[in-house]
Amino acid sequence: MLHLNIKELIAHYGYLALFIGCFAEGETFTLIGGITVHEGLLNFTKVLLTTMAGGIIGDQFLYWIGRKYSTRILQKLKKHKNKVIKARRLIKSQPSLFVIGVRFMYGFRIIGPVIIGASRLNSMKFFILNVVGAAIWSLTFITLGYYAGSIIIYWLYRFDQHFTYLFSIGFVLLLLIIVSYIFIYKKKDK
Repeated sequence: MLHLNIKELIAHYGYLALFIGCFAEGETFTLIGGITVHEGLLNFTKVLLTTMAGGIIGDQFLYWIGRKYSTRILQKLKKHKNKVIKARRLIKSQPSLFVIGVRFMYGFRIIGPVIIGASRLNSMKFFILNVVGAAIWSLTFITLGYYAGSIIIYWLYRFDQHFTYLFSIGFVLLLLIIVSYIFIYKKKDK
C-alpha cells in the first residue's frame, strides 16, 4: 500500500515546487512558502532564495521574450493598446519604480516584463531592478504567509474536523436539487 506523508513530500520537493511556481506565477507559491516556514517544514532563508530565484529567472525569461519578439507581441496586444501605452510611458519616466513594482500590479505579473523587454530598457538595469523587486516581493509574501499561517492552519484544522459533516450536508443538498429538478422536469412533460 502506498503511504504518502505530506510533510515528507514538502521536505523533499518543497523548494523545487516553490521555484517552479514562482517561475510561472508567484504569489500563491510564495505565500505557501511562508506557511511552510511557519509550520517548520522549510527553512526561511532557503524559501526566500528559492522564491527569489524562481521570480528572477521567470521575469528575465519574459523580458528576453519581449526584447526578441517585441513587434509580434505588441501587435497581439492591440486590444490592450491603451494599457501598453501607459505602461511604456511609465517605463520611460519611472523605470525603477515600474520594474520593481510590476510584481505587485494586478494583471501585469506576466505581461509586465514582456512590455519592459519590448520597451528596450537596458538589460543590466532590468536585471538589477529585477533582483531588488524579487527580494522585496519574496520577503513581503513569505512574511504574509508566515503570519497568516497560524490563522490558515487553524481554519484548515477546524475544516478538517467538520469535513465529514460539511460533505454530508453538501451531498444531501445536491441530491435534493437533482430530485427537485427531475420532479419538476417530469411534471412539465405531463
